[in-house]
Amino acid sequence: MRTPMQDSHHRHINYLRLSVTDRCNLRCSYCMPAEGLPVFDRGELLTRTEIMTIARLAVGLGIRKIRVTGGEPLVRPDIVELLDEMGHLPDLERLVLTTNGLRLGKLASPLKQAGVSGVNISIDSLDKDLYREITRGGDLQRCLEGIDASIEAGLHTKINVVVMSGVNDHEAPDFVEFVRTRPISVRFIEYMPTRGKDHGKSLTLPTAELLQRLNRQMPLEAIERSGGLIMAGPARNFRIPGSLGNVGVISPVSCKFCDDCNRIRITSTGLARGCLFHDSGLDLKPWLRPGDEKGLIEALRRVVNDKPSGHQLDQGEGPDIVPMSQLGG
Repeated sequence: MRTPMQDSHHRHINYLRLSVTDRCNLRCSYCMPAEGLPVFDRGELLTRTEIMTIARLAVGLGIRKIRVTGGEPLVRPDIVELLDEMGHLPDLERLVLTTNGLRLGKLASPLKQAGVSGVNISIDSLDKDLYREITRGGDLQRCLEGIDASIEAGLHTKINVVVMSGVNDHEAPDFVEFVRTRPISVRFIEYMPTRGKDHGKSLTLPTAELLQRLNRQMPLEAIERSGGLIMAGPARNFRIPGSLGNVGVISPVSCKFCDDCNRIRITSTGLARGCLFHDSGLDLKPWLRPGDEKGLIEALRRVVNDKPSGHQLDQGEGPDIVPMSQLGG
């Protein structure tokens, strides 16, 4: 096994978030404006061959986990074939996927057969009307069917809930009840100002306050992290006695985890970034398109070396707009 790359802050980088499309079949309020975002021209998007070149070289540099993202990755027509090819890369330990779950009902089993070990499913409400409002037209029943299909296929299943104060924070106990009878994890994620530094500040509910609310209603027992950051990710996890599932919290604003960040991300157009909340990035296409693998390797190393020490969201700093559907979330 190759040694992971190390950035200038002595963090080992072994996790790649790789976007395979900027298209999405939802318009979630915290992800994009109601009118959507302009989609990239097809010629700007990475081809399947180019995506696989990046994945292969990244694994050769010590990347052990790849999370495929979008947009919504399951709207890509060749997604199963792409994941099957990626899943056969030597030395890749984990291949996982983030999805809104709307196409999982049909694709969960093929994804498992392709080598995907787990999925994170975004679902921000268990109320069909509120779900439709947040997603601007999504069908909650299809998402729930996708969750059930994922469990049945044997995928390690997590559901992600972006907690928005005054919008869906009252549903946190409902989500905990949801996982009591299902062998899955619910992860409550602090709302981040992705639509601008001054947009929706009041929507961020600090994780500490959320945990206090939950603890008043049910006992939460901390689960010790195991398997390192690559396996456990940035979530702090809790067990509820008698529950099949567990609860996790991710606190990018109130308790940022930048000191342990082990990831880089590459967009569907080949822009490599060391941090979601920094404008800096490096376009990989000048090395990809001519087939310059040596230059591409050096470019990836440069992205890792230039990775910033951390975001400054807690200080009100950062880019004005973070186009999540284009950057891979």
